[in-house]
Amino acid sequence: MEAVVEDVVAPEDLKRFEKKYSLELAKGAVSKDTKFEYAWCLIRSKYTNDIRKGIQLLEELVQKSTKDDQRDFLFYLAVAYYRLKEYEKALKYIRILLKNEPGNKQAIELEKLINQALKKDGLVGMAIVGGIGLGVAGLAGLIGLAVAKSGKS
Repeated sequence: MEAVVEDVVAPEDLKRFEKKYSLELAKGAVSKDTKFEYAWCLIRSKYTNDIRKGIQLLEELVQKSTKDDQRDFLFYLAVAYYRLKEYEKALKYIRILLKNEPGNKQAIELEKLINQALKKDGLVGMAIVGGIGLGVAGLAGLIGLAVAKSGKS
């Protein structure tokens, strides 16, 4: 599963699908397949703005599709948000998919990966907050010590 979330699109693939998307857009209508292919490339980009653009396209596809067609859109939305480290949003989309398909092994694996990232992020966040708390307490102690020493002079 980590291979899926860490996969980076080749620049030439991104350009090829962007060109196809742009040509269809210029003609007035982009097919569902072209929009999905382009979004799939975008979310695999190493650039945050590309990933966000891919998310926008996938969200449009989810809104305009039937439940049966939503599987890939929901899965890749979860992947995109995972890549952005927006784990709560990733979890939201993967859980919608799992509600529709409780036995989807890929979705179950991705949910586990997201939960692991959430726990790791939570522990790192707690460590940072704890470190800041210790730093403030230490600084307060030093100030108190300095004040106490200056009062003895």
